[in-house]
Amino acid sequence: MAEMYIRIAEEENEEPMEIPSEDDGTVLLSTVAAQFPGACGLRYRSPVSQCMRGVRLVDGILHAPENGWGNLVYVVNYPKGRKMDEIDASSATKIKRGDQKTSDLIVLGLPWKTSEQDLKDYFSTFGEVIMVQVKRDVKTGNSKGFGFVRFTEWESQGKVISQRHMIDGRWCDCKLPNSKQGPDEPMRSRKVFVGRCTEDMTADELRQFFMQFGEVTDVFIPKPFRAFAFVTFADDQVAASLCGEDLIIKGISVHISNAEPKHNNTRQMMERAGRFGNGSLCHLPPMSICSHRTAR
Repeated sequence: MAEMYIRIAEEENEEPMEIPSEDDGTVLLSTVAAQFPGACGLRYRSPVSQCMRGVRLVDGILHAPENGWGNLVYVVNYPKGRKMDEIDASSATKIKRGDQKTSDLIVLGLPWKTSEQDLKDYFSTFGEVIMVQVKRDVKTGNSKGFGFVRFTEWESQGKVISQRHMIDGRWCDCKLPNSKQGPDEPMRSRKVFVGRCTEDMTADELRQFFMQFGEVTDVFIPKPFRAFAFVTFADDQVAASLCGEDLIIKGISVHISNAEPKHNNTRQMMERAGRFGNGSLCHLPPMSICSHRTAR
């Protein structure tokens, strides 16, 4: 008997594959399973009733319908629940990947000479880089001392965040910037509160120190001295990235936190300064408090 080929597809509307039959016209289930792993039978649509019919399976052998295999396309049967399990697994994988999308990472403390190509060359050792940017002054074109990088893979991003980086001879930090706020939330402040300051720290020294993280637009040290200062950056992401940090300035550990909104009570600010340094409320001139209350 001449060798015959039976047309079989995984789904009814998919392009079929031809599977060879045996000499007696039957088809071995093992032959079908070799091309469609997990197959447990075949079915086909009856030309007469247009209903799906199962192909007889006996001891691993598939027998042709009454009128022979013909030119029909036979569809693979799988064990019950297999397809649903595959769909669930696929959906779970997509959800998991969706939760692990990469983000733009802020790179703090960049040397002034570091270019975007330098940044890309360095971070490419951790994985595929899809974006690098060095923030520059619009007028001068000079680096602001920080930039951004984004990876293709979530795993690469995790490795980079977990360690410090020596770039062009300088230690740099990579962090996730605070997520963008919604329209109903107030704008993020570009100002940070520097607690535990000492009297020998000048505004120029603070400016020079914080410029390693980004462009500094203002430094304010209250007079009389209250053991704290305010530093304002050009970029709010730089300010946000420093909040909660303890930094060493002139051998002294200072604490960086969010600057109080303008509507907050001055007394609260003074109390916070007292917690972070040697300032206290008793040093605040009475007129300062009175003036503030009057202004309110």
